[in-house]
Amino acid sequence: MDKIDRMRAFALVAQNASFTIAAQRMGRSARLVSKYVADLENTLGVQLLNRTTRSVALTDAGATYLALCTPLLDGFDELEERVRNEQASLRGTIHISAPTGFGALRLAPSLALFAAKHPNVDLDLRFSDRRVSIVEEGIDLAIRIGPMRDSSLKVRQLGRMPLVVCASPAYLERTGTPSHPRALVTHECIIDGNMTEPTVWRFDIDGHEEAVQVNGRFRMNTPAGSARIAASGAAIARCPAYTVADALKSGDLVELFAEHRVTPYVVAALFPQNRHLTTRVRTLIDHLAGDPTLCPDDA
Repeated sequence: MDKIDRMRAFALVAQNASFTIAAQRMGRSARLVSKYVADLENTLGVQLLNRTTRSVALTDAGATYLALCTPLLDGFDELEERVRNEQASLRGTIHISAPTGFGALRLAPSLALFAAKHPNVDLDLRFSDRRVSIVEEGIDLAIRIGPMRDSSLKVRQLGRMPLVVCASPAYLERTGTPSHPRALVTHECIIDGNMTEPTVWRFDIDGHEEAVQVNGRFRMNTPAGSARIAASGAAIARCPAYTVADALKSGDLVELFAEHRVTPYVVAALFPQNRHLTTRVRTLIDHLAGDPTLCPDDA
């Protein structure tokens, strides 16, 4: 039995906490994947996984083995790519995570262009507004917007994304237009639970960043939802520019305090530090970094 297959089966089971998912990714049966892992454990003389009828978890020895075998598997994949001259014809699967709205509106069209250039690359897209664990969920590349808090990941900046405070003309007609960011304390504001400080909005006031406390009855976990509520006239929203660009152009939303925008958020590609990037992932990152439509200057 091939040692690489045994290692890959174990790594996929560990990363997905599932024999079924690992089998799907390998194109093998769950029974065969289970046999691969059992044979690996017998060869090593240690138990790598704790199994119950409902869960699969790493043992201490399994965690050590996973950390050591993952870069070996990545290196093997890279070796095969180079031998096949995949710089010209990439192949394989890239597992990508991204925020739902940004993924659908900006990332998906860029990925479609990449896929057209590289027909042998499969793209597994997972759009979610929760902060996924890249290593544990087997993600090759994550796209994130905002502060990059995870120091265990490598970061490649792709662009910048301003935060825009906006409201509908109907809301402003009903309540009056706030003349200064501090006036937001008397307005209905939409609270985005994905933000580091959901009830604190920051502005550039006379060259200094100032925090303004806001509140409201609406609490959201997706910027696109905040933008839609604001467009309906119910409240004021603060959203990444991509979610409100069309509404601002059509007049459904009006930007407030454009002169007080703070430093834009970073849009970045993240990947594990200890994982050797395969040619296909590295090529995708270069493609995204060079795509002007992903984070346009007028966002």
